[in-house]
Amino acid sequence: MAVEDMYFLGGCIIFLILFVVFYTLWMKTTHSINVSDNDCIKKSVVDDDVQPELHGHADVIIVGAGVAGSALAYALGKDGRQVHVIERDLKEPDRIVGEVLQPGGFLKLMDLGLEDCIRDIDAQQLLGYVLYKDGESIMLPYPLETKGMCFHNGRFVHRMRQKARTIPNVRLQQGSVASLIEEKGVIKGVRYKTKNSQAIASAYAPLTIVCDGSSSNLRRALCTPKVDIPSCMVCLILQDCELPYPNYSHVVLAPDHSLLFYRISTTEIRFMIDIPRKKLPCISNYLKTVVAFKIPPILYGAFIAAIDEGKRRMTPNKCMPGNPNCTPGAVLIGDALNMRHPILGGGMTVALFDVVLLRDLLTRVRDLHDTNDLSTHIKSFYALRKPFAFTINVFAGGIHTIVDSSKVAPGSNEHDDDVKEALQQICFKYLSLGGIFSSSTIAVVCGLFSHPLMVFFHISGLAVYGLIHIFLPFPSPRRLWLGARLLWGGCMLLFPVVKAEGITVKLLFLYIIPEFLRGHIVKFLSL
Repeated sequence: MAVEDMYFLGGCIIFLILFVVFYTLWMKTTHSINVSDNDCIKKSVVDDDVQPELHGHADVIIVGAGVAGSALAYALGKDGRQVHVIERDLKEPDRIVGEVLQPGGFLKLMDLGLEDCIRDIDAQQLLGYVLYKDGESIMLPYPLETKGMCFHNGRFVHRMRQKARTIPNVRLQQGSVASLIEEKGVIKGVRYKTKNSQAIASAYAPLTIVCDGSSSNLRRALCTPKVDIPSCMVCLILQDCELPYPNYSHVVLAPDHSLLFYRISTTEIRFMIDIPRKKLPCISNYLKTVVAFKIPPILYGAFIAAIDEGKRRMTPNKCMPGNPNCTPGAVLIGDALNMRHPILGGGMTVALFDVVLLRDLLTRVRDLHDTNDLSTHIKSFYALRKPFAFTINVFAGGIHTIVDSSKVAPGSNEHDDDVKEALQQICFKYLSLGGIFSSSTIAVVCGLFSHPLMVFFHISGLAVYGLIHIFLPFPSPRRLWLGARLLWGGCMLLFPVVKAEGITVKLLFLYIIPEFLRGHIVKFLSL
């Protein structure tokens, strides 16, 4: 039997085993965490001491004018809606995240008619990844000759806001939103303070869209947030140097951290290192004595110069599964609803997917004042976005879990991380196989083919490849023990990531189980 046939047969067997394990574990806990569609949680956020003042008429209020808010304002304005956007600061942002737009996100940008926003900001093409591990490297180009983009986030957002302003029925206003206005369980608008006034004003609309980013102060009224900050990104700008592979994002896998390099302008390369919060060292000394010797030699001089310049920045990595409540009259999108680890740069891709999906659904709502019809489409939005976001989130969380040295597998400790190192080696060798193993992985990462089935396909593939790699040439007792420990440790590391993202029976049936098998499975489970 050929090796390819062994991989295929083993993958099918492992896939079925993992599916049964995940399904069984989830069914034991789903009754305590699932909420039915009729049990929508409503939170009152109205301030009875403040009298509302009506300022103009709007069909939609958008809180936040970042990537998601600006894109949605432009899209809804083009559809003829009267849009009122409230943003706390309309100056050009100065952020160190949101600099990578994957090919899937770029296609959504084109769908919205906003592709010209990457012009004249010195944006750089991104053609794929180069992965380094223990002195070896593999090139992982994007499939189908697609491309992504890298740029300064502030320049891109500024262009998006300018584009939104070109629509006559879109109004951008600087102000700080204090709360939502709720009447009889329905969100009617927002209360906010303008830039030049401390008085609280009110704005009303039949639909309020909250997309004020990772630090949203309104999400508690619309979802059940579970924000986790597993690590921090320490960032530098490397000046006037070249990457070993131009137009590729470089990822260095090390036992205790991951390093990222990508070009954001003609003269600048962004460097990022992911460091667990519990292990934050003296940064400058750590970068020079530990990290410097792991980066590509061509970047060493610029790296040391950037450290000496002292302009490093730090940002926490926030992760939060999307767990929205059914609140009539309001909807959460983007990072206000759902965040994932930024190691794969998928945040803007998921946000733009949300924008396109919500735009398409709202075109079917003739009257936004019809609360029942609007609520039905909001529920549809939350359900339809789930498979895409779930897949990218699980991939990002899974990769970070394997790389993060603060999370050791069961049976290991801080001085014994053989399982984690073995998982890194298996992932690297698995991607080195090429063909469908690498191309489909990159297709998921870049948002071109993000489907829940791919999560289980690649988990199964990694398990089969890892076991074959360990057992050959002869499955001795030591190899059998190591294989069992690796399989169990991998499942225990990855299952919490999958569970946290909210894999449900409905999601499994709608997007994983083939339609012609669903009826048979239901009959079998009912016996």
